[in-house]
Amino acid sequence: MNIKLPVTLPGAKADTLMWADPMDVEFDALDQLRRISALPWTQMLRVMPDVHLGKGATVGSVIAMRDAVAPNAVGVDIGCGMIAVQSSLTLDDLPDSLHPLRMAIEAAVPVGFQGYDGTAPVLKRDRGLSASFKALIKRFDSLQADGIEERYGRAMSQCGTLGGGNHFIELCCDSDSRIWVTLHSGSRNIGKEIAERHSSVAKGLDHNKALPDRDLAVFLAGTPQMDAYRHDLYWAQDYAALSRQIMLAAVMAALREQFAGVTFSQQINCHHNYVAEEVYDDVRLFVTRKGAIRAGAGDMGLIPGSMGTGSYVVRGLGSQQSLNSASHGAGRRMSRAEAKRRFTTDDLAQQTAGIECRKDAGVVDEIPGAYKDIDDVIAAQTDLVEVVTRLKTLACIKG
Repeated sequence: MNIKLPVTLPGAKADTLMWADPMDVEFDALDQLRRISALPWTQMLRVMPDVHLGKGATVGSVIAMRDAVAPNAVGVDIGCGMIAVQSSLTLDDLPDSLHPLRMAIEAAVPVGFQGYDGTAPVLKRDRGLSASFKALIKRFDSLQADGIEERYGRAMSQCGTLGGGNHFIELCCDSDSRIWVTLHSGSRNIGKEIAERHSSVAKGLDHNKALPDRDLAVFLAGTPQMDAYRHDLYWAQDYAALSRQIMLAAVMAALREQFAGVTFSQQINCHHNYVAEEVYDDVRLFVTRKGAIRAGAGDMGLIPGSMGTGSYVVRGLGSQQSLNSASHGAGRRMSRAEAKRRFTTDDLAQQTAGIECRKDAGVVDEIPGAYKDIDDVIAAQTDLVEVVTRLKTLACIKG
């Protein structure tokens, strides 16, 4: 990094700081950030080092609005985030081939478009998770997005499933050779449906009709539309967090079957597509983090790299300048379509050498070369987080 971060964004209207060199960010993403900064409700905008173009709002952005929330500033994968746990296993406990273990995990957690026939089997064994799941089901009837009741069955069968895209389950080791499980997932189809249905409502509201970018339509505080969106949003955030816990429980159960006596430490679970009410300069604001984690003082977080390049466990430093935020991952260097044009399965095999994972055409768009260097991303935010440990990927499960 050749410049001192953070820097201001030239041409931005609201108070905008970037933990990325604007010269290294694609033009369309910079233009999108300027449009966000120009919204009359935007008070502050913070840009993380993994920034890249997104739908409506930029991935890697932290937007603080007064009396307003833009659904696309959260994104369609509401509550997407990470969960991780350290085990008592070490590298010496693992077999030479991790392929059987990867297959066991894939058998325990549906991936891709798959769901459960009913609900996750682990719910029958874990009373705490079962109680949380039943409470979530009970709240489904109160969702207010138009026609969302038609998605009930699918939502229930997908809770505790991985999905596809950049979602993953990984077995990793830290610098002490201790084995970790890390997992990245979101709110599956139900989060997408909630986001899109409310976004459609927002675009039709009078105060949004003159916006230069209708994808940045907002709900205003004190209106029934805002109340309905926030109600459904918080449900979807809870759904995503619980889904991660269910999957992690299933993976831990699979490991217990393979390794007698294995134990696990306290979990780290953090959203990186969500809304929170926070106070800055004595003003209560709606803060949306889209591709960013909360990094308040002492907050534990997870910042993953790309497929197989490992992750960082971090602790927040409580930077008020960044609105207590940090990046959510490495961030894409190119679109999925561009990655498929540029890379082959041979490239994928080379870039994931030594890692137990899929190496077929279905995941070429997730190749490490399509992402920014995670070490560079961490180096750009040493004032936001401190590194607790770096995790090296041993096996990666993707949908």
